[in-house]
Amino acid sequence: MLSFWERKSFITYDHIIVGGGIVGLSTAISLKELEPKARVLVLERGLFPSGASTKNAGFACFGSLTELLADIKRMGEDGACQLVEERWKGLLRLRNRLGDEPIDYQNNGGFELLRDKEVNCLDSIEHVNKLLNPLFKKKVFEEQSHLRDTFGFNKDEIKGVVFNPFEGQIDTGKMMKNLIQFAASLGVEQLTGADVLDIHENTDGVDIVVKNILNLEPLHFSASKVAICTNAFSQRFFEDIDLYPGRGQVLVTRPIKNLKFKGVFHYDEGFYYFRNYENRVIFGGGRNFDHENEISTDFELNDKIVRELQRQLKEIILPKETYEIDQFWVGIMAFGSSKKPILNKYSDRIVAGIRLGGMGVAIGSELGHKMAEMLR
Repeated sequence: MLSFWERKSFITYDHIIVGGGIVGLSTAISLKELEPKARVLVLERGLFPSGASTKNAGFACFGSLTELLADIKRMGEDGACQLVEERWKGLLRLRNRLGDEPIDYQNNGGFELLRDKEVNCLDSIEHVNKLLNPLFKKKVFEEQSHLRDTFGFNKDEIKGVVFNPFEGQIDTGKMMKNLIQFAASLGVEQLTGADVLDIHENTDGVDIVVKNILNLEPLHFSASKVAICTNAFSQRFFEDIDLYPGRGQVLVTRPIKNLKFKGVFHYDEGFYYFRNYENRVIFGGGRNFDHENEISTDFELNDKIVRELQRQLKEIILPKETYEIDQFWVGIMAFGSSKKPILNKYSDRIVAGIRLGGMGVAIGSELGHKMAEMLR
């Protein structure tokens, strides 16, 4: 039972965003920038964003050389280049919106480690650079294999290194806190712990049914238009959608004295990724090592992948270092038959921006802006 005051001030909005992660907050911010007088509410199921927005490793990247070559094979050159452009524009929008210092953006570059089966990608490096030149106006990928020894990687495993000067790293926690604060400064309202059970469109608008944590009757919010930004958790709203969840297992070490590398690193087409955070190492991935069991929205560690991450950290990345692992965690991403995000207008009142393919930091701000323009 709602009071008169609750019905008057907390229930009806111009726009409601379902999902309070990167995309949801970016959509809300763009809406307020486009329509300053609009009432905008973000509903987030968790106390923190539920998927990967506060659980990612903090990569400001748009794709390694082998990943882009694989994308070209699947999507064609135009499709792969368009995806890179959307990711790059998203990173620029995020940085311009919040500023580099508040999110601790560091342009230490991106690096891809090449093993025996991948060194032949160097034959295509100039062709890929030519494809990307209209966007970046400079060479994106450059072989710098001497860095293998400089960084202390296992030279029996790692045969080459490709450098990308355009990639960087962020502090994920600072990024999300600043997005929340920036949204609030524009007048965006947010409710956490708001589990949306159902969404019904009617002649007057959209009815959003939210679980009442007091175990009373569900609460009904109303909006003129709704954006669904629930990424890996979107099948509850779209049963037949081309989307499946994918867990990301992540670990972080305790501080390592005189850590030899800085930057963001990928190998195995981006399935493994690591970076420095100050003098710690954050290392994650391995979804392809146990693909079937990682199609899950359960926030649970996969012991098989955890053991493999520990092995590779010890044998490949830090073969000569003494270190301790501080903690593990899990994030939930969304994938499908295509790497292109789903951006659909389901009606004049409901749009969805989901399936970010593990690139939410890069593409989330741009996707949110496109959704806001569709909602107008």
